[in-house]
Amino acid sequence: MEIGIIGCGNMGGGMATHLAATGHAVCCHDASRESLERLSQAGLSVEGDVGRLAERSDLVLLSLPNAAAVEAVMEAIHDRMPPRSIVVDTSTSDPVVTTRLAKHAETYDFLDAPVSGGPTAARSGTMTMLVGGDADALERARPVLDVLASKIVHVGGPGAGHAAKIANNMLCAANLVLVAEAVRLGEAAGIAAGDLLEGVNAGSGRSGVSEVNFPKWVLNETFNSGFTMGLMRKDVRLAQSLAERLEVPLQAFEAVAAIWSASAETLDDDADFNAITKLAGQKP
Repeated sequence: MEIGIIGCGNMGGGMATHLAATGHAVCCHDASRESLERLSQAGLSVEGDVGRLAERSDLVLLSLPNAAAVEAVMEAIHDRMPPRSIVVDTSTSDPVVTTRLAKHAETYDFLDAPVSGGPTAARSGTMTMLVGGDADALERARPVLDVLASKIVHVGGPGAGHAAKIANNMLCAANLVLVAEAVRLGEAAGIAAGDLLEGVNAGSGRSGVSEVNFPKWVLNETFNSGFTMGLMRKDVRLAQSLAERLEVPLQAFEAVAAIWSASAETLDDDADFNAITKLAGQKP
């Protein structure tokens, strides 16, 4: 397959590098001229015109910051996509927008396939991918997606991948706050953070946050996961918006969302998202 990648930041750039390293034909586009120059210097093929990239691609991967950016790109490439080609949106986006884009894609297929694992997983092909869309299109895309992800879960039709990712990130945002508060409580009771987490991770309270985030980025205070406060705040708002649209009350999560919203006063958007743990146990 000829693969085009639109959006080559931490995630898209990592995917492009891994695909190229595994022998795949990859062409990259990014709105940033500096990003294109960096990719070109790394030996990757680049294309400054997003329409020309679409015309030459059997599969286009999107790695963009939000639904508005996805819509803008799809408007630019919709008429340029070859018949039976596939667009795979790995962004964390709005399921309503995704469903509309998939319906509009009459001559090609549109899959929503948001990813987890961060830049390290993107560079190593070990991401987790939650896919929404046509099952046959997913099977045609698998020769590429299997290189990028160690786990691929088809969760339903168009928009289901993005809805599932919003639910996942909603839990991650909550767990970061809750595990940090549990650690603060344990320390007040005289238990070292590492010892407390060892106990939690042996029991029913464990989570990806307690098993991965805290040992890898929080306890050692590196805070360099590659995912930002601004991006997680966006995902928190997406969860709230989706719940409001579907009339689903999220009573507990609203308290967590308020903490993430208030954190903007002390933590910049470009800070690592694990830094929310610094605010645990503070008085409102």
